[in-house]
Amino acid sequence: MGSTDTDVIIVGAGPVGLMLAGELRLAGVECIVLERAVEATDQSRALGFTARTIEVFDQRGLLPRFGEMDTIPVGHFGGVGLDYREIEGGSYGAKGVPQSLTVAILEEWARESGADVRRGWEVLEFGAADDGVEVEVSAPGGRTRLRAGYLVGCDGGRSMIRKKAGIGFPGYDAQIEMSFAEVSGCQVRPRPNGERVPGGMVLAFQQGPDLYRVTYYERGVVPRKGDGAPSFAEVAQAWERLTGEDIRAGTPLWIGRFTDASRQASTYRRGRVLLAGDAAHIHLPIGGQGMSTGVQDAVNLGWKLAAEVHGHAPPELLDTYHSERHPVGARVLTNTLAQRTLYIGDEGMQPMRETFAGLMESEDVRKHLIGMVTGLDIRYEMGAGDHPLLGRRLPDRELAGDFGASGRTSSLALLHPARGVLLDLAGSAGLREAAAGWADRVDTVSARALSAGARGPFEGAEALLVRPDGYVAWAGGAGAGPDGLVDSLTRWFGKPAPA
Repeated sequence: MGSTDTDVIIVGAGPVGLMLAGELRLAGVECIVLERAVEATDQSRALGFTARTIEVFDQRGLLPRFGEMDTIPVGHFGGVGLDYREIEGGSYGAKGVPQSLTVAILEEWARESGADVRRGWEVLEFGAADDGVEVEVSAPGGRTRLRAGYLVGCDGGRSMIRKKAGIGFPGYDAQIEMSFAEVSGCQVRPRPNGERVPGGMVLAFQQGPDLYRVTYYERGVVPRKGDGAPSFAEVAQAWERLTGEDIRAGTPLWIGRFTDASRQASTYRRGRVLLAGDAAHIHLPIGGQGMSTGVQDAVNLGWKLAAEVHGHAPPELLDTYHSERHPVGARVLTNTLAQRTLYIGDEGMQPMRETFAGLMESEDVRKHLIGMVTGLDIRYEMGAGDHPLLGRRLPDRELAGDFGASGRTSSLALLHPARGVLLDLAGSAGLREAAAGWADRVDTVSARALSAGARGPFEGAEALLVRPDGYVAWAGGAGAGPDGLVDSLTRWFGKPAPA
């Protein structure tokens, strides 16, 4: 294909596309983000993110940009209450963070990092070859063509990139429709976990001193075609039918609807074209999992795609993006459909709800559901080894060592540069020497972990190899030798640099 304009073209400047842009720039990869909308959305859409996504933003040092941020300690699974603090780091997610704020923060970060974000640029067509992609774009100055090594579709559930790439999107059509409105100047009774009523289900929570979001499902309503939202008069009438409350005196700031349509791309990669976020999976927005799953897609993909661009990726590394993230997406579709059935099913579902509530008396069941919805229990296949942390996220722990004036840092802060980390907790010169050949990709950090839990802060491990996305690729116990470490370094980071 010859010379290219950039390494990666990302289509879509929502949270997923902007997160991916920031990840690529941390790895020194040039990228252009194309967004057909001229202005960023000012709508709330997602109102927070899951506990795991809070950690992901912390891994990149982004949390302070959100300011004071509360988390929701208790929530539900399909309307059945759960205390999410039952697992370490658990919460129902960040509270009251509108998607518009998340987009603004991620765009600022991406631009600061050097990403080229172009609003008002719409992709019309593209062609992919073995050596790259060529994209035809409608730009403010007229049509133009761009060339890149890779193209990533982060362009939503109706993804043009997915369709043009010929990637299937199997799943289920919408069976139900739910409508919502953000309304100021009215009072409603809060129903933060939802409430079943004779005609359907209603949910209401306060977003500000004089601002409520009301959401409802009215039984018997057939999902409408297209993107059209109901009028405020329709919302107010339905709300009164379902609750008896009159919100007509309020002022609607935003009205929308969503359905339970659930679909997933058959593959997240076709050659040099990849998908992330809603372009790869759509589902009922329950539990704050939609945007969060997409952001985590971007963090899983970014460092792998960067390794491909830089030419040091081990064989099939980029294919692990699909093999790791597709099962996560499938699990989200499954649990949101299950929650829908429990949440808004008619009275014929009551025996199932009672049975489910009985199962949730088990601590193991509760922790399983919390881990699934939060994303805190994700575990990737990392090869040989049986350490409890292998394949799981790096726990957030305080470390002592050569970390400036305070001599303290957090384990997640080690991931701010989006590089691999060998965390040496026992002063092993042999492990540090073994990792020296990967110093251009992996930071070696010697530290002392401050105590936490009966088995210590890292489940008894004396050394951990952590991928840039925060997942433990290798864990060494007392006296661990370098053999397993070298194998893992090679598997995830490629061959060592020449001496």
